[in-house]
Amino acid sequence: MPERTISETTYYVVFGALLALTLATYGLAYLDIGKWHTPVALLISVIKMTLIILYFMHARYGDWLTWVIVGAGALWLGILLVLTMGDYLTRSFG
Repeated sequence: MPERTISETTYYVVFGALLALTLATYGLAYLDIGKWHTPVALLISVIKMTLIILYFMHARYGDWLTWVIVGAGALWLGILLVLTMGDYLTRSFG
């Protein structure tokens, strides 16, 4: 089965998008947007993560096993986040 190749132009565009998003994260640190600061920063990081997984880790054109591994990683991250938040929310501070 022939491998699908990704053009250099695509890599440069994705790299440029990652640089722009990194600069957006840096600029966001200096903005005072109140309670929206964390959600916006997390949204930018999720977009960057998605670009890295799809293009630099070659998941976009991968077979089904690649997507199973990506899904298992996302599931494990979700489990860790839920358990961490469960611990954090049940603690008494002060």
